[in-house]
Amino acid sequence: MNVDTSSKMPAIFFGHGSPINVIAENDYTQALRSLGKNLPKPKAIVMISAHWETTGTWITGMQHPKTIHDFAGFSDELYAVQYPAQGLPILAEEIAAMLVDQNITVDRNKWGLDHGTWAVLRHVYPHADVPVLQLSLDQNQPPAFHYALGQKLALLRKQEVMLMGSGNIVHNLRKINWDTDAKPYDWVVAFDHWVKDKIITRDFQPLIADVETMPEAKLSIPTWEHYLPLLYILGASNEKDMIDFIFEGYQNASMSMRCLRFS
Repeated sequence: MNVDTSSKMPAIFFGHGSPINVIAENDYTQALRSLGKNLPKPKAIVMISAHWETTGTWITGMQHPKTIHDFAGFSDELYAVQYPAQGLPILAEEIAAMLVDQNITVDRNKWGLDHGTWAVLRHVYPHADVPVLQLSLDQNQPPAFHYALGQKLALLRKQEVMLMGSGNIVHNLRKINWDTDAKPYDWVVAFDHWVKDKIITRDFQPLIADVETMPEAKLSIPTWEHYLPLLYILGASNEKDMIDFIFEGYQNASMSMRCLRFS
């Protein structure tokens, strides 16, 4: 792949929360729409979503990825939503070749775009006019693997490819309050702010190797899948990047909706 060293695309992490945000009008969705109006249009987006866990690492390589409604118990309006972004099979093959040591498998017909991807992109790129690829989370690998893979993907930022991660820094459905605007638990705020401070100072090692030693971690990260997309974006960043927090807030008492951008 030819590398343009004159500029680079942002790397962005989204807290996505409940699927209801797809059709909700709130401060969070307003922030995403505002972001979209000020973002460049990349050649493609590579999204790491919390909702595609696999054995090994996979990347979507179909021309027309389907919209996956991977949730239950919501209104018919949500199940009717489609996000008809194109794929970019040639880029999927190039990424797999670039990262040959990772043994990435190109998925040509099985997955698509799950709600971790289209729930945010519907606000950021509402016309679905940017090709989108999804990269899976290898569920058998430790946090350090995901951070290191993010570092290897950073090269794509110089090739007009925007890297995105979609999950939640704090995500505990067992403690959820179904009132979207419920006051967050103290441990949610404490852990979210601790992560923010580490990001600002680029002190990433505690977020990778020592996160489980934090008193609030057991409640904040009861499972890894929503936290790991953040590590890809941290890995894809560098010391020359500016960091801005696109959105800071909480939903349903037990979810951090923090979104951040390196650019």
